[in-house]
Amino acid sequence: MFVATCQFILASASPRRRQLLQALGLHCDCFAADIDETPLHGETPVAFAMRMAGAKADAVAATQAPSACVIGADTVVCIDDHILGKPADRREAMHFLQLLNGRTHTVITAYALRVRERHLEVSQYASTLVRFGHFTNSVLQAYANTDEPLDKAGAYAIQGCGAFLVAALNGSSTNVIGLPVHDLIKHLLAHRLIKTEI
Repeated sequence: MFVATCQFILASASPRRRQLLQALGLHCDCFAADIDETPLHGETPVAFAMRMAGAKADAVAATQAPSACVIGADTVVCIDDHILGKPADRREAMHFLQLLNGRTHTVITAYALRVRERHLEVSQYASTLVRFGHFTNSVLQAYANTDEPLDKAGAYAIQGCGAFLVAALNGSSTNVIGLPVHDLIKHLLAHRLIKTEI
């Protein structure tokens, strides 16, 4: 559907982000950025996600051709202004799921575009409200015992079997997966980094 007008680089090892772009016809090379992903003291979830997305894009852009479009992204799950990252183990995954159980939380994905040749730097974010249904601890534990929660922010995957946890959402569904496609495509079109395939 879309065609890139330059080389696309995704500053992420996330297969989900890559799949979202590929579904639109945008093929990209992927390089994970080696950066410190520790939140700063007092840093808000939005500020943290924005800083991470920019740092990932900058780190990878520095190693690529100046004409390449580098996309960095970072997704955080937060509740009560507390960031829930990827759980360290199943015990922490269960703790996260209990925190989210029966409640509404926010998923924030920040993204950054960098094209060094054009001195282009764009940074934006999107927020989605996600409401979990209420489940017993045995159901939450059964999910926590699978491999799925361990590499997901907030310990669940809306695009996987964790979809059963989500009762409703308000905002972009792709944002929860890892990339707010609607907003991103608008920016890529506006800066003529992509065009429609005719």
